[in-house]
Amino acid sequence: MKKLILGALLALGATLALAHEYQAGNLLIGHPWTRATAPGATVGGVFLTLDNTAGEADKLLSAATPAAERAELHSMSMENGVMKMRQVPAIDVPAKTKQALAPGGLHIMLTGLKQPLKEGASFPLTLTFEHAGAVQVHVKVEALGASAPAGPKH
Repeated sequence: MKKLILGALLALGATLALAHEYQAGNLLIGHPWTRATAPGATVGGVFLTLDNTAGEADKLLSAATPAAERAELHSMSMENGVMKMRQVPAIDVPAKTKQALAPGGLHIMLTGLKQPLKEGASFPLTLTFEHAGAVQVHVKVEALGASAPAGPKH
C-alpha cells in the first residue's frame, strides 16, 4: 500500500512539474521557455503558448524581466527568401483559440541580457494582457539550439 501511495505521489509531482502552466483570466499560458545562450550573447527569445478559453479576444501588450534590459514583442517572417524580424505593438489572442509564440514566428525578444542563459535555469517574466492583466511566469532555459521545450526525461 505504501508503494502504491508513494508511486501516486511521484506521478502527481511529475505531472505538476511538466505542466509548467499559468492562468491569467481566461488565458492559459503554457510552458514559457527559452534557449541557452553562448557566452557573451546579449539577446534571446522567449516562446510559449496562449490558450484563450473565453469568448472574448485578448492581447498580449508587453513583457518585462529582470534578466534583460528590454523584453519586446516580435514577429518573424520570410520575405523574398529573407528572414525579417520586427517589433509588434501587441500579439492578438483570438477568442477560443491558441496562439503560439515559437521559434521562427511570434516571440518575446530579450535584449541586453544581464548574464548568459544557462540550460536548466529559470527566470521570472511578467506578461501584461489587455483584459487578463499582468501575470508572472517562470521561463525555463532549455538547451542551446533547442527547437521546442524538452519533454520528460526518463
